[in-house]
Amino acid sequence: MQSHGSTRALFIGAVGIVFGDIGTSPLYAIKECFVGPHPLAVDREHVFGVLSLIFWSVTLVVSLKYVSIIMRADNKGEGGSLALLARVSHLTHGTRLTHWVGILGIFAAALFFGDSIITPAISVLSAVEGLSVVSPVLEPFVVPLTLAILVVMFAIQHRGTHSVGALFGPVMLTWFAVLGTLGVIQIVQNPWVLLALNPYHAIYFFALDGWIAFLTLGSVVLVVTGCEALYTDMGHFGRRPIRLAWFYFVGPCLLLNYFGQGALLLADPEAASAPFFNLAPDWARLPLVGLATMAAVIASQAVISGAFSLTRQAIQLGYLPRMRIVHTSAQSIGQVYLPGLNWTLAICVFLLVLGFQSSSHLAAAYGIAVTGTMMIDLALVTIVIVIGWRWNRWLVGALVGLFAIIDLAYFGANMTKVLHGGWFPLVVATIAFVLLTTWKRGRAILFERVNAHNLDLDTFLASISDRAPRVAGTAVFMTANSQGVPGALLHNLKHNRVMHERVIILCVRTEETPYVFVDRRIELSAHSNNVHRMMLRYGFMEDPNVPDALTRLKEHGLEIDPMQCSFFLSREVVVPSENPGMALWRERLFALMSRSATSAMSFFRLPPDRVVELGTQVEI
Repeated sequence: MQSHGSTRALFIGAVGIVFGDIGTSPLYAIKECFVGPHPLAVDREHVFGVLSLIFWSVTLVVSLKYVSIIMRADNKGEGGSLALLARVSHLTHGTRLTHWVGILGIFAAALFFGDSIITPAISVLSAVEGLSVVSPVLEPFVVPLTLAILVVMFAIQHRGTHSVGALFGPVMLTWFAVLGTLGVIQIVQNPWVLLALNPYHAIYFFALDGWIAFLTLGSVVLVVTGCEALYTDMGHFGRRPIRLAWFYFVGPCLLLNYFGQGALLLADPEAASAPFFNLAPDWARLPLVGLATMAAVIASQAVISGAFSLTRQAIQLGYLPRMRIVHTSAQSIGQVYLPGLNWTLAICVFLLVLGFQSSSHLAAAYGIAVTGTMMIDLALVTIVIVIGWRWNRWLVGALVGLFAIIDLAYFGANMTKVLHGGWFPLVVATIAFVLLTTWKRGRAILFERVNAHNLDLDTFLASISDRAPRVAGTAVFMTANSQGVPGALLHNLKHNRVMHERVIILCVRTEETPYVFVDRRIELSAHSNNVHRMMLRYGFMEDPNVPDALTRLKEHGLEIDPMQCSFFLSREVVVPSENPGMALWRERLFALMSRSATSAMSFFRLPPDRVVELGTQVEI
């Protein structure tokens, strides 16, 4: 059971990390409803209609769907698209659903990459745009200053979030407190705005404006962008602290601010050009811009860290080639930095800011990735509810039907943005989806080709029992196959005509669970001629460490010094061909990805001066 102190610390940490994205939505959400691509008249009917939609969207989508239901569908404490995919894949294993579940889960992960590019751009840009509210003279500096902040933000990623993480909680606590306070000040002056809590005003809005009201959903959905982060970051803080933070602090502060902006618009329709910054008196606007910028940077940091974490999971689960992963904290295994991905994201974000120039233009591109992910999450969690939890079918039908109507409405409204910038996250998601599926399928074909003529280990050992000279030392042959004879062992015997006095055939496997208990980590079996087969298991949130695992073999009766071993790796050079498998262009893409993969030596933390690589060409 958690102590009050630890719960308080997790509460503050959750406020600092988890709610950054959804916490910066007040900067632009209300504004886009009234001055966006489908501007509404700033009058009582439309303000009440928008506020009613915002309140019920936050209540139904965030509070009920994500915080109350989806966060229950964890995978041993971990959340997010790939963790949910792993759990659902287990539930549907051996059924016709398995293939489609895999496609949905992978596409949800692909959509997240599009979101991780747009969020830093729109968050920082919308915050810095407050300068033009302070003084129109400062408007030309908005884009250059935004780019400068983004450059610094991406440049310090290698230091890890732990170096600045201590500031996140207090800054975001201050941010949400300011949001709530600014909202209350306006609500006190115009308390009638609270009548918008009645869903009648949302219904009347649709009856009044019809198609325009439907299009407005494309802007209203901005208030729930970031709800996926509540689920994704659950493993870092736990379900309880996130729920407490949302229901007792973050959610109320956000709603107070939205209703405060609505009250301001009723009193001063001219404030619609920047309702958030116009909430503050003149003397407080510049400090508010500074606070908003810090909140936007924190929101961006959370999304970028999420992209790093998701990519590591994808590598471990076999959806992406090995990449260089730098651990930025000795205490937290979850804090990682991927240099290649970091600067790819940076370039894309810079181009977005330069191409769109304003948060209003960027808002047109924002929402498609979020609503697409929301729909996929609903489909996957429905499987968990029906097969895993076995809820009453009438309750399931009512809840899923309600959420499906909401998600489809938001997704449909956002699809109208495609020609106005919404194409960007779709293009990014499509590219990511092609890369993820090509690597997964290519690895399966490669595995099939390599193991087509696999030899039984015991038969092989019996055939060479006395013919191969034995040399002193321990040889570790790494293989992706848990059965048969590794290609590296066959090549070594063919070319060097010797075997070491002790041989370990090592297979590292990533399980579809976040973590593997230490007592299940190692599985060892002995064969003739002092040959051992070793299975090493890790979860998809863990990083393999072969030398560390070898030192633990002492518990299994083998004493091995990794610095005295020889590690033999088989490196397959992929050659695209007309063989049945994938389209030729995908085979070429797979070959390119294969060549760009980080070496197994670095990935498995092998001592560089103890590794021997033996290559072979494989046609796929």
